[in-house]
Amino acid sequence: MMLRTILLAGLLLCCLHNNAQSTSDIIFVFNTKKTHQTIDNFAASDAWSCQFVGSWPAAKKNEIADWLFSMDTAANGTPKGIGLSMWRNNLGAGTAQQGNESGIRDEWRRAVSFLEANGTYNFNNAAGQQWFLTAAKQRGVAKFLAFVNSPNVQFTKNKKAYAEKGISNLDSTQYQNFAKDICQSLEGLRKKTGITFDYISPVNEPQWDWSDGGQEGTPYSNKEVSALTKVLGNTLTAQKLSTKILLAEAGMITYLFADNDKPGRGNQVHDFMEASSPLYVGNLTSVAPVLCAHSYFTTSPFAKSIELRKQLAAKIDSINGLSYWQSEYCILGDNHGEINGNKRDTGMTAALYLARVIHTDLAVANAAAWQWWLAISPYDYKDGLIYIDKNKADGNYCDSKMLWVFGNYSRFVRPGMKRIELASSITDSSLLASAYIDQKQKTIVAVIINSSKEKRNINIQGLSTNKKKAQMETYTTDATRKLTKQTTTGAVTIDPQSVTTLVIHL
Repeated sequence: MMLRTILLAGLLLCCLHNNAQSTSDIIFVFNTKKTHQTIDNFAASDAWSCQFVGSWPAAKKNEIADWLFSMDTAANGTPKGIGLSMWRNNLGAGTAQQGNESGIRDEWRRAVSFLEANGTYNFNNAAGQQWFLTAAKQRGVAKFLAFVNSPNVQFTKNKKAYAEKGISNLDSTQYQNFAKDICQSLEGLRKKTGITFDYISPVNEPQWDWSDGGQEGTPYSNKEVSALTKVLGNTLTAQKLSTKILLAEAGMITYLFADNDKPGRGNQVHDFMEASSPLYVGNLTSVAPVLCAHSYFTTSPFAKSIELRKQLAAKIDSINGLSYWQSEYCILGDNHGEINGNKRDTGMTAALYLARVIHTDLAVANAAAWQWWLAISPYDYKDGLIYIDKNKADGNYCDSKMLWVFGNYSRFVRPGMKRIELASSITDSSLLASAYIDQKQKTIVAVIINSSKEKRNINIQGLSTNKKKAQMETYTTDATRKLTKQTTTGAVTIDPQSVTTLVIHL
């Protein structure tokens, strides 16, 4: 490819890789003429801590909200927050009202519903979650998603929010009541907060049994998901709600394109989105042209994670107009010895692993959205962007490098930007990069992950046609920095074990 055809007048990044024994050039070639998915959002979930943190002292919860949602900057240009572009709100099944009778052992995993036991609705419930909804809106978050782990306990077979014997806890005779409850909750929240929810996700990881009382949840077969979706779609239409149904929050990405170990719960792209399927719902106006899955159990080993994401991308691409969203992830399990989900890690080890997962989901699976699980966690686990004391009224809190590394993407790769082709002369997975373009703003964003212990110096050439060097900023997260800004028109250094966002103004 001739340099003059690359990035307007030609864009070439020459990366000088220094080490003790040799010096070699690493070339990144950006091709703005080859575009991939359009980015829709980066998000995280309010489950389950926001129900409590939303009533913490104002100064503390406001700083937490700033970290998550703010696009403001400090005087030195350093970002105040990671600028999430969507917020996921949990519509609870009423286990908080049930208390110990719910069978959910951990009180912090119980969730409140607006529907009370006497059949009335109380939209003063979930006040803490509503505080975060409002805080997100005030800080510029434009999109909102409501998700349901279990139908309200009033509608389930066992009057609990977890299932028995690995079968759905919702009888088909209750689909309409479940759908009406969702619509009532969405409309009540709109009146209370002014927020119209863009999406409703009515099922969560339907492949799992959800029978241990660890949290709210219920399994579904694809046949049941399809039937429920049709009822909910008709109800949304009848209620004149614009909210779109988002399917299907698969427990692993493989369930979108294969049956694996869950016959009747896999092959969800075919079952829901191919017109030849008897379970087809892709033609419903209330169903978003999106399928969602979670990246759990498929991120290691690295070569396998790439292979699976290529298969997923090919399957999604086989359906005209269909997009893929990675809708939930935290570091779970032992990941073939690469990293273990147990124990908090607020440093760069977990953050670099997270960055690698985001990269592969965006650059290989073509995810148009990437969403984290617990925005705020009280647990000794690698599941939080922000960590808190397990205290309902007040407590200590701290950020993590996972928060800021997520921000290397969420703050700079904005909705509407397109991923562009980025070819590299290095195939070593210790240096990963993806690039995105904002055509209106004439800006290119590259996110570069250097997980090695060596520095990479990048020389920028040929950025403009008027012989002036393009203005660039870097925002680096590493052991000592959190999206720290530097401005340059020359060489850029990618430090060891860091994630750097390079913003190029053309």
